[in-house]
Amino acid sequence: MSQFRTILITGGAGFVGSSLALALRRNSESTRVIAFDNLTRRGSELNLPRLRQAGVEFIHGDVRQPEDLQAIGKFDLLIDCAAEPSVQAGMTGSPRSVFDINLGGTINCLEAARCADAAFLFLSTSRVYPIQALNEIPWNESSTRFEWLNESSLPGASAAGISEDFPLNGVRSYYGASKLASELIAQEYAASAGMPLLINRCGVLTGPWQMGKVDQGVVALWVLRHHFGIPLKYIGYGGTGRQVRDVLHVEDLYRLICLQMNAPDAWDGRIYNVGGGRQISTSLVELTDICQQVAGNVVPVSPMPETSDVDLRIYLTDASRVQSEFNWKPQISIEEIVQQIHDWVRNNEDQLRQIAAPASSSTQIATTVEADADHSQSSTVHPVSGSPR
Repeated sequence: MSQFRTILITGGAGFVGSSLALALRRNSESTRVIAFDNLTRRGSELNLPRLRQAGVEFIHGDVRQPEDLQAIGKFDLLIDCAAEPSVQAGMTGSPRSVFDINLGGTINCLEAARCADAAFLFLSTSRVYPIQALNEIPWNESSTRFEWLNESSLPGASAAGISEDFPLNGVRSYYGASKLASELIAQEYAASAGMPLLINRCGVLTGPWQMGKVDQGVVALWVLRHHFGIPLKYIGYGGTGRQVRDVLHVEDLYRLICLQMNAPDAWDGRIYNVGGGRQISTSLVELTDICQQVAGNVVPVSPMPETSDVDLRIYLTDASRVQSEFNWKPQISIEEIVQQIHDWVRNNEDQLRQIAAPASSSTQIATTVEADADHSQSSTVHPVSGSPR
């Protein structure tokens, strides 16, 4: 498939990491795939039998512990999926754990890749772009969603979405700052150590086997709650549910990564915005309607008008650069995504019932469309299970 014969995936038992590991083994049995994870994310342990059956090697370890990574030995490519992916992380109390995982952990991964003379694929996030600038892009409101207008004076902004040319000056959340800092340090490694490097800034990633929770994994969470009949809330922007995100199925991300792995000239530290774009996007209102049709259930959805300081009215990815350079285009629609997730939930009801339930009565099912990357990414407050958010 490529020059990479041994691939290490940090956050390898999380949603994105395990999905990539399984797909790599499915399409190339000669490729050695190692999944590295500390199994802190609730539900990540459910992926271990799947990884084992596919021939993926599993190593229990933590990216915050450099000796855990150094003990792995040689590999050809490190795909960094380990992250704290919640944009809300650190907003109350100390943000230290966000930086320990997302920045310190990435530095440890870069060091491991340098020592192994390996390439590095970093799954970053659309949340590196500043919040105020995104929310000030001209917009209007339809009956089901907010829409960007083609009237922005900022470079890299249009009705089609945000491109890599969008300005980075401004505040973006602890989560976004940790990922942007990781990008910059990774590029220094590429320049100084000659490390092959590629960075994908992902929007909302989703698909079956994502353990959706209140602040990360919105599509999976919405499907889970509709299937099990658990109430939801529209939070922020008046509680109308018109916030919009584009969505990318993890299999579409895998197809892109395969193309990238076979294009060695691209591994020079360049950055790509990766997402479903305007064609594969949804508001919460629209997502509710799709879930009702697929699950055959109507659940109570109540408004909560107050808007979080880190919420976005709209985010759409302009992925024209990556589409052009790799002849790649997302193929799986939002309707197909919801159907696939619901089929998975229906076939695994007993395992997923507790994961779908609120952690406590104080965490009533309340969410915005803030399930960025992740990254996405999939991890929790003390994780090494990856997805950019």
